[in-house]
Parts: sequence; structure tokens; C-alpha cells
Amino acid sequence: MEKGKIRILIAKVGLDGHDRGAKYIAQALRDEGFEVIYTGIRQTPEDVVKAAIQEDVQFVGLSLLSGAHNQLFPKVVELLKEKGAEDIVVFGGGVIPADDIPYLKSRGIREIFPPGTTIDQVTAFIEKTLKDAAS
Repeated sequence: MEKGKIRILIAKVGLDGHDRGAKYIAQALRDEGFEVIYTGIRQTPEDVVKAAIQEDVQFVGLSLLSGAHNQLFPKVVELLKEKGAEDIVVFGGGVIPADDIPYLKSRGIREIFPPGTTIDQVTAFIEKTLKDAAS
């Protein structure tokens, strides 16, 4: 699939007002040729899911620094399933303790990108996920 046809929603969930990393990822993915929708800060899981479905995205990237990732990230996955949109791949990033990553993955978050992740790593994840889905 052509990068320009890949739609990715980047969202800040919860009360976290720090969006520097999310804006960086959104712009870097745009620079890589993806179509990116950035929802801004303080989104509810319901807002994120509604936007993801309306925008017909293939991926949702969630960012969080406030520590509520174990509640908010899985809630997005649950709501996507409830709406019949479980084919949308959810990934996350932010300041997430390594000990929490296995739990998040067990709840449907496909990948977690900690601080220091390069855009090449995120792009490789997206491309591999698409390739695996096509085979």
C-alpha cells in the first residue's frame, strides 16, 4: 500500500497537556509520506475512537505522559472493538514504564514506543504491520 494512502491518527488521551512528542511524531510521519490526523490534547477515548472511525484510519497512535496509560490505552482498544473497528491498529508512546508494556500489549496495544524511539523505528513498525496484514 502506498504511504500517502495510509491514514494515521495521533492523539493525546486523558488530562495530559504535554504534546511535544506527539506533534513531533505526527510531523515526522507526514514527512515520511503518511497522511496524519492530529487530534490535539485532552482527548477522551471516546473522542479518539469517533475520530479514528470518521477519518477511516488504519492506525491510531496514542501518546501519554501522565501515567494513566494502563487505563486509557486499553479503553481505546475496547471501544474500537465495540464499534466494529478492531482492524485499526493501536500503538502508543510516551513515558511508559517498561514493566507496563507487557500488560498494554496483552490488552491489544500492538507496540509501545518509549522516549528515544526514532521515526525509522515507527515507520518500520507501520510498514511491517501492513505487510503482515496483506499476507
